[in-house]
Amino acid sequence: MLHRNGDLVRNNGRRLTAGPGTLTRMTGDITRPGLGLSGDDRRLAATADRIVHCAAVTDFGLPPGRYERVNVEGTRHVLGVALAGRVPLVHVSTAYVCGERDGTAYEDELDLGQRPGNDYEKSKLAAETLVRKATANGLPVTVVRPSIVTGATRTGRVRDLKTIYPVLRVLTRGLVRTVPGHQDAVLDLVPVDRVADLVTEAATRFPDVEGRTLHAVGHELTLRDMSDVLAEYPSLHVPRFVTPSAFSAASLPGRERPYYDRVVSLYAPYFRRRVRFDATHAEAFGHRPPATGAQAYLRRLLDHCLATGYLGPPPRKEPAAARPDGSTHP
Repeated sequence: MLHRNGDLVRNNGRRLTAGPGTLTRMTGDITRPGLGLSGDDRRLAATADRIVHCAAVTDFGLPPGRYERVNVEGTRHVLGVALAGRVPLVHVSTAYVCGERDGTAYEDELDLGQRPGNDYEKSKLAAETLVRKATANGLPVTVVRPSIVTGATRTGRVRDLKTIYPVLRVLTRGLVRTVPGHQDAVLDLVPVDRVADLVTEAATRFPDVEGRTLHAVGHELTLRDMSDVLAEYPSLHVPRFVTPSAFSAASLPGRERPYYDRVVSLYAPYFRRRVRFDATHAEAFGHRPPATGAQAYLRRLLDHCLATGYLGPPPRKEPAAARPDGSTHP
């Protein structure tokens, strides 16, 4: 089901075509009861084999009501359709329903009284709580929780430069040079294709994971790891991370303060959490940890962003320089 955008697009930008025997587009709106579907489309939805609910507002810094209307009430409306036809549901949440905490976050955990890091996380926690309650009413459910979704495993390519990308751009261009964060804080970056694979497998092999919550996680990257990799790129600025208790936004230079307030502050919880995600259920389902290391994967993301000009002008072609892992970059 689509909302305003009528195109189905792969991560590489190619469009998927609809037609008999392939895809059937239905136009709806998750903010409306019944998803705003027409009578015929409602009847079609009731006969579906699966519903995969991945519609959500994922941008940070929006008014709280926007998250409530789309992420929470939208999930309530999806559940209404699913319950009406007892259609098995794959619900896409986020690993960061864990909130502001350190240590290990487990797949079976949900509301432990944690403090959400932002209004987005708060809304996703509320939405997943609704999904859990629907299981008590007999709805078959599987929950997939991605961490920070980033570029493709092999190419680093990504269609939408969201999640970590805006703050990475601000930091690497030196627009904010001092940032609150712990050097051992962990950013879990998961390639978009790994998330797509797990969601697809959960939908097609639903009986194997019914009732389970699966962490779709990837590369654990500490802030120290990130700084070390950024230092390999002469064109990129390396931010200075300081202990959050010693940081004062008021002490930033005037030219940096707007970028901190509008971008960096929204990501501050991710720079102070020392959390790691257990993925026992996902691994038992065949979703093995990534083969490449976190630093090598970050280089892939940076290379793609530089090649496209997102982090500044593409670098000039020069003799390849060796990296610590034996690979090279322009």
